[in-house]
Order: sequence, then structure tokens, then C-alpha cells
Amino acid sequence: MSRKLPLADGETARTACARALVRTGVDAKSGELLTAAALMERVGWCTDLVAQMAGTLLTEHWNTNDVDVLAAGQDAGGRKLPSNAWMALRRLGWTTAPEEGVKVNDRIVRMAQEQAGRALRSVKWRADVVGGVLAAWPADPDKRTPEEWDQVRAATPGGAYLPSGIIRSRTRQITAFERKHGRLAADVFELEPTARVPRMLLLAACDGQQATIERSATEPTKALLRLQLPARPDPHTYADWTWVECPITLPPTVPANAVIHLPTLRIVGGHVRADLAYTHPVPKSQRTGHTVALGVDWGLNTLLSAGAARLHDDGRITALGSGAQFRAAGVLAKQHRLRSISERLHARTDHYTRLADPALDVKNAVLREEIRRVWERRSNLNGALAWAAARWAVDQAAAVGATVIYVEDLRSMEAGGMGRTQNTRMSQTVRGQIGDRMRHLAAEAGIAVVTVPPRNTSKHCPHCLTPLRHRKAPDRPTVSGWKWGICRSRECGWQGDRDQGAWRRIAARGLAHQTKTVADRASATMVIRTVVDTMEAKAVITATLKTSRTDRSKTGPTRPRTNHLMPRRREVPSPVRPSGRAGQRPEGHAPTDRRRLPRAAHRHQGVTTISTPATGHRPRGAALGAGFHLHAHAAPPRWAEPVSDLTVHIGSLS
Repeated sequence: MSRKLPLADGETARTACARALVRTGVDAKSGELLTAAALMERVGWCTDLVAQMAGTLLTEHWNTNDVDVLAAGQDAGGRKLPSNAWMALRRLGWTTAPEEGVKVNDRIVRMAQEQAGRALRSVKWRADVVGGVLAAWPADPDKRTPEEWDQVRAATPGGAYLPSGIIRSRTRQITAFERKHGRLAADVFELEPTARVPRMLLLAACDGQQATIERSATEPTKALLRLQLPARPDPHTYADWTWVECPITLPPTVPANAVIHLPTLRIVGGHVRADLAYTHPVPKSQRTGHTVALGVDWGLNTLLSAGAARLHDDGRITALGSGAQFRAAGVLAKQHRLRSISERLHARTDHYTRLADPALDVKNAVLREEIRRVWERRSNLNGALAWAAARWAVDQAAAVGATVIYVEDLRSMEAGGMGRTQNTRMSQTVRGQIGDRMRHLAAEAGIAVVTVPPRNTSKHCPHCLTPLRHRKAPDRPTVSGWKWGICRSRECGWQGDRDQGAWRRIAARGLAHQTKTVADRASATMVIRTVVDTMEAKAVITATLKTSRTDRSKTGPTRPRTNHLMPRRREVPSPVRPSGRAGQRPEGHAPTDRRRLPRAAHRHQGVTTISTPATGHRPRGAALGAGFHLHAHAAPPRWAEPVSDLTVHIGSLS
């Protein structure tokens, strides 16, 4: 199978990953059909061998000198190190071997070296950040002066654009080490233990002598993975390794024209999971030259607020419609409750640990298993919410014809001043996951995702850049708050929801600064790093006058209108329905076949309950807990003229 991907003009290759399950296999030597349990056992034996060798390598080279040598990119002879981690480690002479009496082929050693090399390369960035923080240690770690902030950024490689939240978190980590040991840490290797080695098989480091994968020519959704696995946990000879053929059903997200690569095998939840990488052509996204952009603003209960803006030839920027919202109050309330349950479980296990009573070991084990289950539910809920929000944002951009999505760069945001509960909820939102998934989905449509500086996006008026006066609600103009913004300028007079003004500012700032878009080499993302005053002065939304499309001037007498004495009803018969309960009205505006929603939640919630804690109010809608999709609500976009309504003759019964 050819691994070269043909590309047309305006296309680029994109590599993504999809998950699949390896459910069974066939031993090519004996012809034995391996069940899921037998296959998992043999894959587990192989991962144990790889993890043992990778752990030995990490323990030997988990220090500053060896990490610097690997990060330098040159061997002792001055030659450039290969990009593959296992080849770089072999060039440096860092080898490993299994335990005495165990026989493995060279490709198994490759996987161990690749895994250890990736871990050693990844720690280099953390070592540089910790080194820069230690080199410019402030007089008061809780609050740096502006001069101390400049010093720590100058001492850190790439510190000019490093989020301040990362520097603060590393400062707190060093401060905790100082309280415990009475001195500052020497480097990151004193702050962090040796990296944990995950049990997995990086088949991408192997060649055809260890593993191959082929896509079926007749069934594009099928693929055959062939790899060598041990027949016993401690293979003594090469005869203890046999070829196993594993059929894989590809997920529907893998296109038919994609080139698939060797996967990474893991054991998750009693199953062998394959993280399958594939490469396929997608439209090439551009950094500049955008005329229609989608601005996205983050929120808490209103998770996303988005709207489109257009850049005209004369430099004016106008808003297209009134935007839309993605609300997830119910999901976030569920996440908040799971976090509270997790905190209580951790507090109880910590208490049992301090007591050190052997009689409590059984209870402690039960609590730890419950903590794992709660963590899985939180992780799954975050993932589902991130995919739903990202898909919604990309769909909005595609619907309006936008070629770029501008989002705020809130990596350095630390919530404060909003109360303990709100600060915690704000800090644990899934902004990072939404951003990653938004880039993943937007790349399929050739839409660029660019982060912009968040400074003053919610503070200034989108039409005149005047600082806004924030109030609690539009009908309470004298009560200070943060939800409603009112422009101080009498000439402008704009007022609106804070989030609605923010997406206008984000879209206008991105369109005005699009020539400053650069590609971050570390994260491979597009970003606008700084705000230029001259460009910012042009980043305003020009108000458009509402004009009528037709002449509504009076040219004759007004036609008499019939006064409907009775409420209007359907003018066409309703479709035939199966017979229901006797006496139930079959027609009317209100649906008659809707089942009653579950009752409102009570105070004592379980882990599997989805609802908002009852605090003296009657929850409704998303708070009633009838599934994920009743918790995430998206406002319909109003980009252009509305389509004709087919139900104009359906009247109201009230």
C-alpha cells in the first residue's frame, strides 16, 4: 500500500487520530482464534516488557545534563540528531535491554527507546521554565513587581509570550518545596519524580518485521493489523514470539481516501484500544486575506458566544446578524457537583491515611475505586461538552462562510474576586479542550483558528472603543454588575450583553490585525501575539442603518382585516397518528405525545444524577436532568434573511 498521499492544488496533508477497538486475533502459527481476553493478555505481556526497559532508561538519564545533551540536537561528533527519539538515543549510545533470560527482538527495544526519548524531550521545556523562575526568584513569591516580571521572562526561553499563569503555578510549586525542605529546589528534577511509564506499544517506531497494517481494498472500513506478540510473559527464545492477525473496524471519521499508519496499542477498561493515526487531504487554511470571520467569546453559564463580522474593501467592519450562544449551564452544574463529590472522597481517604489503621484499608480501597469512577465521569463529561461546543462553533463558521475563527487566548487567566464557588467553576472550564477540538474540526473545512490577545475585549465598546459602564441588567441601570454593558459615549449609545459585545471586539480585532498572524512553532497554532494601537483604532464595528427592502408608503385605503374571534387553528389536517389513550385531543398547537420530564432534583444527589442542586428555586429545562443534550442549548444563528416559515398558518391556543 502506498504511503504517499496525492494532493491537489490548494490542499495540504493533515494527520489525525481515531480510536478503535481490537476485539480478536488469530495466531498465524497455530491458527488459534484468540478471544478478547487472550489477546489482551498477550498485549499486556508485551507492554510490560516495553515499560520495564523504558523505565530503566528514564531512571538512568532523568537529570539535567542528559536532558540538555538530548535537547542540544547534536551527538559527540557534531552531527545532527535524528527526529525519531529512538534513533537519537542510539546515536548517543543510550541503550537498554530486558531482564536476563528474556529474549526480545530489536523492534521491541526500539519502542522502549522511543517512549523514553519522548519523555526526556518533553521535560526540557519544564526544566527551562523552572530554571528561569529560580534564576529570577522574587523577594515576595506571592506578588511580583513589574520589574521582577520582566526579569523572569528574560531568564526563561520564550518567556516574552509565556502565559503568566504558568509562571505563577511553577512559583507555587517551588514555594511548596521550600516550605517542606527549607530550601529552594535546584531544578525541575527535584520538584518532579521520574516520569511514569505508561503501558503502551508505540508501533510507529517499528518496521514491517514487527508490525504491518493494510486497509481492505474491498471494504474501506476494514483494516488488518499484523504484529508479533509473546506467547508467554517471559519469552526465552524467538520461537516464543508469534505473528497475530487482528482485524480492525475503522471509525466512520476515517475518510476513504486516508492513508492509515501503525497505531499505538493500550489496554483500557479490559479492552485493547488502538489509537490509529491517519493522513488525509484537507483544504489549506490561510493566515491572512480573510474578509468574513467568526468571533468567539468564552463564558461560564453561556459557554460560548459567537458572531460573524465582515471586512469591506474600504476598511469598514460590520457585524453579520446578532450572533448566537451555546449555553451549558446544566452540564457545568453537573460538573461542579461531581467536583464537590470528588473533593469529599479525597478528604475522607486522606483522613483514613492519616489514621493508619489497618482495619480501614478495605474502606480506603472502596473510596479510591469510587474516586476513579467519579474521575472517569468528569473526564467523559468534559470531553462530550468540548466536542459539542467545538462542533457548534465550526458549524456557525461554515454556515456564514467564514474562513477564520478568532478566539481569546485565556491560558493565563486566573479567576478571582467572584466568590469561592464562581472562581472554582471559572478555573475548571474546558476552554483548552474546546480550543484543541475546534482546531481539529476546523482543519477539515479549511478554516483557520487564530487566538487573539484578550485585553479589553469585554471592557470597551465594540463601536467606538469607549470604556463601558457595566450594570447588572438592562432594566437595572443603576445597579453595578458585569452582565450588561452600556457605552458612556452619548454619540454612540450602544448597549448590550457583555458577551455579545466581546465577540464583536474579538472578530474586529482579528480582522484588523490579521497581518500580524504568526504560526507558533512550539504548538503549531496560529496566534496574534500583540495589539498594535494604529490597527486597534480601526478594529471597530460600524453600525449599519436598518433600511426596508420595499416601499411601504401608503398608496390607497387600508384593507379591512377580519377580526378572529376564535383562536386560529391548523388549516390543514394533522398527520395520522397511532391511537392513543381515550379522550386525548389529537390535534392542537401543543404536542400531546411528549412524555413528562423527570422530577426536579433533590439535595442528596448521586454520581449518576444530572441536575442542578435545588437551592430554593424550581429547576426547569437543562436542570431537570434528562440527558446530555437537554443541558447544552444553542441559540439559532441569525446571519441572513430568515427562510420562509411553513407553519405561518398555525395559530396559538393562548
